[in-house]
Amino acid sequence: MWQALFDEMKEAGLVILAVALDEPEAARPWIDAAGPAYPCLIDRDHRLAELYGLVNVPEAVWIDETGRIVRPPETAGSTDGFRSLDRKTFTLPEAVIAERQRVKTLYLEAIRDWVRNGTASRHALDTAQIAARWKPSSGSVAQAHTHFRLAQFLLRAGRNEEARRHAELAIDAHPESWAIWRQMADKDERGLAAGPAFWERVQALGDRPYYRPIEIDGMKPA
Repeated sequence: MWQALFDEMKEAGLVILAVALDEPEAARPWIDAAGPAYPCLIDRDHRLAELYGLVNVPEAVWIDETGRIVRPPETAGSTDGFRSLDRKTFTLPEAVIAERQRVKTLYLEAIRDWVRNGTASRHALDTAQIAARWKPSSGSVAQAHTHFRLAQFLLRAGRNEEARRHAELAIDAHPESWAIWRQMADKDERGLAAGPAFWERVQALGDRPYYRPIEIDGMKPA
């Protein structure tokens, strides 16, 4: 998806910078397998997440050629359709698949429109719109990232028990951050935090979203 968009729009000025919020040994095989032509970084300490308020993946921030943020962090074309997954057959209802594709297509079209039209794009937000959408960071979130970075330092020092304690404090202080929880959770054979603990946490959301709905012109329910 992103490689195809980059190939299509790079001559028009699109630059994609992907950042994995994970451990290097977990993220690098996926990056190597994809072989992207655009830069991919690994942020094991979640410094980017703290700066921009990222809580999940994939999320995106649109930044123009002057360094101005055009759209604050938002879900990058993903939906909660995965919650309808049949975990025995690993299949999704056709209607869910169609809705996922519709949302992804609309999101990519919005990026294309912005790259072509810049500030004239209907998807480019002004300062007031960005301020209204950008949720300010709280003291508990800052505390969570401090505990998380300390947990990462302790892990690298081999002090696993202390690391786990600070990781738990980070998760408690910032429960909205799936990125923090996922990095500290147990992984399956694919290296993904997608086991029973993940699904229990998703189910505990109830009616609350896993991916925050995209607020973008044209992104209306099917």
